[in-house]
Formats: sequence, C-alpha cells, structure tokens
Amino acid sequence: DSDRMRKVFESRALQDEDRMGKLEDELKDARTKAEDADKQYDEVSKKLQTTESELERAEERAEMNEMKIVELEEELKVVANNLKSLEVSEEKANKREESYKEQIKSLNAKLKQAESRAEFAERSVQKLQKEVDRLEDELMSEQEKFKGITE
Repeated sequence: DSDRMRKVFESRALQDEDRMGKLEDELKDARTKAEDADKQYDEVSKKLQTTESELERAEERAEMNEMKIVELEEELKVVANNLKSLEVSEEKANKREESYKEQIKSLNAKLKQAESRAEFAERSVQKLQKEVDRLEDELMSEQEKFKGITE
C-alpha cells in the first residue's frame, strides 16, 4: 500500500516538475517580451528626442524666417517680384513644421503603446512568479507529506 502511495506521489512530483518547467519557460518568454518592450520604449524615446531636437531647430529656422520676412517686407516696396518666392519659402517651412508635429504625435502614440506593452509584460511576469511560488510551496508541502508517509 505504501509503494502505491509512493508511486502516486512520485507521479505527482514528476507532473509538478514538468509544470514548473513549463512555467519557467513561460516566465523566460515573458521576461524576453518585457525586455523587448523596454528596448522598443528606449528606441521610441530616442526617436522622440531626435524629433524634438529637429522641431526645435525648425522652430528656430521659422523664427529666423519670420524675422527675414519683416525685413523683406520693407524691401517688398521696391522688389515686388520677391514676394512670391518668400511666400513659397514660408509655405514650405510651415509644411515642415506641420510634418514635424505629426511625427511627434505619431512617436507619442508609439511611446504610449510601448509603455502599455511593458506594463502588461510586467504584470504577466508578476502573475507567473506568483504561480511559480505557489507551485514551489505546493511541491514543498507534498514533499513533506511524502517524507511523513515514508518514515
């Protein structure tokens, strides 16, 4: 009878070990996903910084162009043909500025997505760790019971 119980416990122990192995693999996968999400977050963050820097330079150029426009308006009285060229330059600068604003919006959206994925991955890791801890506790309990039975 004790041999049968021993076999049952050994079978359960093997099943628990298999399950723990699977859970450890899942935990590794979750950690890998979390690391990937962190890397993506870092990349998006760097892109955002670059875009912000480009936007700042574009705004500086826009401000300089606006100052030039004021100077050119005085010259406009003399040279009317230059007006069309200046309007085209201003439109291009505004389009670039709008383009930069759209890029920033896009990067912000990507950043929020990466943060969401990272948070989800962290929660998954925590859940899996709790499950591993529970299974380890259960295994220890079963091992103690098994020792109690075999003694």
